[in-house]
Amino acid sequence: MREITFQQALIEAMREEMLRDERVFLMGEDVGLYGGAYGASRGLFNEFGPERIRDTAISEAAIVGAGVGAALTGMRPIAEIMYIDFTGIAMDQIANQAAKVRYMFGGKARVPLVIRTSCGSGRSFAAQHSQCLEAWFMHVPGLYVVMPSNPYDAKGLLKTCIRDDNPVIFIEHKMSYKMKGQVPKEEYLIPLGQADVKRSGGDVTVIAISTMVQRALKAAEELAVEGIEVEVIDPRSLVPLDMESICSSVKKTGRVIVVHESVERGGPGAEIATRIMEEAFDYLDAPVKRLSGKNCPMPCSPVLEEAAVPQISDIIGAVKEII
Repeated sequence: MREITFQQALIEAMREEMLRDERVFLMGEDVGLYGGAYGASRGLFNEFGPERIRDTAISEAAIVGAGVGAALTGMRPIAEIMYIDFTGIAMDQIANQAAKVRYMFGGKARVPLVIRTSCGSGRSFAAQHSQCLEAWFMHVPGLYVVMPSNPYDAKGLLKTCIRDDNPVIFIEHKMSYKMKGQVPKEEYLIPLGQADVKRSGGDVTVIAISTMVQRALKAAEELAVEGIEVEVIDPRSLVPLDMESICSSVKKTGRVIVVHESVERGGPGAEIATRIMEEAFDYLDAPVKRLSGKNCPMPCSPVLEEAAVPQISDIIGAVKEII
């Protein structure tokens, strides 16, 4: 199977869906001739033109607001917000409009809007351009929240999201764009709410989100040398969350660590850990452990930035501690 980058997988997904459905279009800052801040729309402007690849003003509220309006009137927009940090500027449109409209109109109105955005540390972009804010959107009923960890999942999930009739927050880690992985040329879709077991093991379950999946897999390889078998689960979507797969793994291992880059306080790990306690408590041999970003703004210094989020060594240490 061919290997392409995460970035190319996103471009392919959008291109295929735009060819399939003329209602699909992309809008955002510098998505046109420039090809997007991380090159994730490169080449689409030349193929589809300014009507379907629309450069917008530097206004996140306007981008999402126009996206909601377009979705309500029959289009299937993809709105790109350059950094997830900037979604706060559009929070009324996201949380009070996009997320609520279908419910408030009794299902008669639909909002097939995908909001693509980037998150995470690794580039020393400091506190206003490096956050992981998925927990904000998990808290809002009416939104789907998707965080792919590799090119294969990125393409299959994005195509599914574009076809869905509900608003989706599609979060891409900025350190993933150059990652390579196997992606088939044939069309495929990945359903939302279907976790993936990236590695099987019987000693401890590590539920890892976004780029933490790759770190968890590397940690699992090192631990296997010592005879410790780690099962790594990638939820892929946080809303809906595949608790059936998670609980199945818990029943097998009895020990669970949830790893994410977003800060610990009120993060996705808290939600996942609570649901495990509610739904699989009898199978636990130890309390659920969270491994997450520090409760602090993201530092600019590369050394401090690295210290603020879980590393491979941290995952190894957490596994040894829990077993």
